[in-house]
Amino acid sequence: METETATRWLTDEEQCAWRTHLEVNRLLTYQLEKDLQPFGLTMNDYEILVNLSEAEDKRLRMSDLAAATLQSKSRLSHQITRMENADLVRRENCESDRRGLYAVLTEHGLETMQKVAPHHVASVRRHFMDLVTPEGLSELDKTLKPIAEHLRGQRGRP
Repeated sequence: METETATRWLTDEEQCAWRTHLEVNRLLTYQLEKDLQPFGLTMNDYEILVNLSEAEDKRLRMSDLAAATLQSKSRLSHQITRMENADLVRRENCESDRRGLYAVLTEHGLETMQKVAPHHVASVRRHFMDLVTPEGLSELDKTLKPIAEHLRGQRGRP
């Protein structure tokens, strides 16, 4: 850990970029969440639906889903309970591990995902993709990939 005398303070340019990143992250998340509200979904709900819809057999172990969505197992359990009550997902026991549980996408959950996905993609385009040039998008991808790889490494996951 760095001492106060060894702190590498951010330059004005770094500070500006950092604060812009934070603001964009908060504002974009707020807007995408707002655009999901008419469907009765949160960003957390949508992320879970996406993960399950892309998984083999539309199911994931709860521990894997918690890791994929960066949620604690406890928080995910509460989230899944709410989504079960809306008939979007259901829990199933893991036959190979009696302690394990799966989150499984229901038919209603899949239908909801198929209905909402075009609206969500349009929102992502409207509030992000359409505002970035192809060159900027390529540069953004090159810039963010090493950061994502570093942070995944900090979690101990690929």
